[in-house]
Amino acid sequence: MPNTDRNQQLFERARAVIPGGVNSPVRAFKAVGGTPRFVSRAQGAYFWDADDRRYVDYIGSWGPMILGHGHPAVVEAVQRAVVEGFSYGAPTEREIELAEAMLALLPSMEMVRLVSSGTEAAMSALRLARGATGRKYIIKFEGCYHGHADALLVKAGSGLATFGHPTSAGVPPEVVQHTLVLEYNNIPQLEEAFALHGHELACLMIEAIAGNMNFVRASAAFAQRCRELCTQHGALLVFDEVMTGFRVGLHGAQGVLGITPDLTVLGKVIGGGMPLAAFGGPRAIMEQLAPQGPVYQAGTLSGNPVATACGLATLKEIARPGFYEALAQKTRSLVDGLKSAAAAEGVPFAADSEGGMFGFFLLDALPQNYGAVMKSDGARFNRLFHGLLDRGVYIAPALYEAGFVSAAHSEADIAATVAAAREVFASL
Repeated sequence: MPNTDRNQQLFERARAVIPGGVNSPVRAFKAVGGTPRFVSRAQGAYFWDADDRRYVDYIGSWGPMILGHGHPAVVEAVQRAVVEGFSYGAPTEREIELAEAMLALLPSMEMVRLVSSGTEAAMSALRLARGATGRKYIIKFEGCYHGHADALLVKAGSGLATFGHPTSAGVPPEVVQHTLVLEYNNIPQLEEAFALHGHELACLMIEAIAGNMNFVRASAAFAQRCRELCTQHGALLVFDEVMTGFRVGLHGAQGVLGITPDLTVLGKVIGGGMPLAAFGGPRAIMEQLAPQGPVYQAGTLSGNPVATACGLATLKEIARPGFYEALAQKTRSLVDGLKSAAAAEGVPFAADSEGGMFGFFLLDALPQNYGAVMKSDGARFNRLFHGLLDRGVYIAPALYEAGFVSAAHSEADIAATVAAAREVFASL
């Protein structure tokens, strides 16, 4: 019989011209098996694949679509901007407006630089931290992902006295020799690392609510100790809020934890689905950037006029009174429903959420670090993923990715998702 699945046809065609058939690895379904869904259109809480099948969407472009797809106010703003011009390579008033809007919501930042991707923002923040401190060593945590810059694609070394090893071909060992990788939420190890290397550390970079080992929170005590040790040793505390910024709350993860970082890395929601990211902090640090200071950073499409229009319109909508309360309630309703469904079928299941971001594990308790996350049952997750997919529910096609609820998800969408999950749990 001829293959009539258009998703499969497109995947085969893509693999002939694009490495792995995708332009970002997780999209390939390699972790879960099967054929990726090629999206033809999206609206509200849904997208439709190449066979015109509808799915309830819980990835939302991996976080940016906090309002849902095609929000009328955002579409109108983008359409107006497109008519005015795609890109100028020159400054615009809208860049200032977006910067002012972000600074008003994140008091830790006095100045901000716009870029085009989260990777670019994290890479630039790291360079700025090194330039501002005159130091070269950095700390990151296993399970936290800060984009694919060479110095940040690193796994743990053999001990605290040694630094990291590359996790990607093409990254020379000497590029990551100044990156120290620690265990998330491990305070004694953190203290020992600063005792050994604190005098030469430029910064500590962390996802304060991690979304790249699924959803794992930094404990209040751990986050506070990060702040204290950075202050004590003259290192900069860098919060990577590409995923959490304006997603877990109007003031990001730093607002949830009540911690003031020295630098903040932003992306996703601030662009509303367009390629836009940023990094910011106190004036004294940010003024180290060119053209004012000696730390060089540049980008032809930085502050793109269409992207800033999309981001501004999104920020305006999410700042409306009651927005986050309603979004958080929806997300908790989903998480609580999934917990109940799993319990009813006797399936180990732990879940957590904050704002419009959530995660779950096929474990008896929430993990606190990457090692514990790795104990999840991958084979069982793959069956859950495909069971939900067959029932029209699209969650992240990987065990180690967080999920996202939008303002467009309805009570009916959540109820249908929970009902579908219970059917699949019964089969597990």
